[in-house]
Amino acid sequence: MTDNDVKQLVKDHYRQEARRVLSGTAASGTVDAVSSDLYREEDSEAVPAEALEASLGCGNPAALAQLQPGEVVLDLGSGGGIDVLLSARRVGPSGKAYGLDMTEEMLELAEQNKARSGLENAEFLRGEIENIPLPDAAVDVIISNCVINLSADKDRVLREAFRVLRPGGRFAVSDIVIRGSIPAELRQHAGLWAGCFAGALAESDYRAKLEAAGFASIEVQPTRTFGEDEAREFLASQGLDADRLAPQVAGKVISAFVRAVKP
Repeated sequence: MTDNDVKQLVKDHYRQEARRVLSGTAASGTVDAVSSDLYREEDSEAVPAEALEASLGCGNPAALAQLQPGEVVLDLGSGGGIDVLLSARRVGPSGKAYGLDMTEEMLELAEQNKARSGLENAEFLRGEIENIPLPDAAVDVIISNCVINLSADKDRVLREAFRVLRPGGRFAVSDIVIRGSIPAELRQHAGLWAGCFAGALAESDYRAKLEAAGFASIEVQPTRTFGEDEAREFLASQGLDADRLAPQVAGKVISAFVRAVKP
């Protein structure tokens, strides 16, 4: 698949998910193994139900980033806005939380969720994470929730993240990371790209790309490891031979909290 193919695939998938929530129809359930049980009860109760329903992430970066009052935060690929709204609450009225997304329907949903929340220090921007529409050194913290793996140009994403961070700023994202190797055929499967699997970086590659972008103090902290049963369920949902493939990926796919600092 070309870079444009990947981008269109991702956009179409998340457009459908946003429309599902906007219309109030039942959840598709195809990514439960990745996206379930991520938020504490107090976080879930602090945002509109529609924001929680639209969450398709693999972690809780707003909590893990240890945000401080007065900080400016940017969420790359903000979707329905749950992590932006949680961040806005954490940084308080003296801070600000931006969300960036390329999908009109997700932005519509995010704006509705912002209105329901009553928060005034959140702002949603339309754009791509490879071309962040903010000036240099504009934010203190970059967060993201299972989105960087969706980009076909991760080097550019990380360079842009570095650019908009202030010196001393923090990169603090949840993402899918591969430990070991997975069958090459899975890297080209359209459904696995949209499901945050096919485009995931190996841990060593993630570290190398962050370093090449200029980051320091790089850490990859596993938060969930997906075993054979979870792999089997997800692969089967994509029409793949789960009996053959699940043992080859079991334990190699993890959700991780990836930290780094702009010197």
